[in-house]
Amino acid sequence: MISADLGQQLETFVASLVAKGRYNSKSEVLREGVRLIQDRETRLAALDASIARGIADADAGNTTPADEVFDRLESKYRAMDAGS
Repeated sequence: MISADLGQQLETFVASLVAKGRYNSKSEVLREGVRLIQDRETRLAALDASIARGIADADAGNTTPADEVFDRLESKYRAMDAGS
């Protein structure tokens, strides 16, 4: 069993959530908080993996120079503007 000292401000907040009926117990509030942290950590790990893949692609030369991308976008949007 985990015991945690939340400090007065967080303890008051948790107690108010329970008092308002939003949660049935303090434990329920804390479980949801931990689940939210777990979800955030999962998303951050996925982001870190994406960044690592991007860096690996860049290191391997699997990129398109920015000038080419911007030129292609500029041409695309000029053509769209001319068609309207």
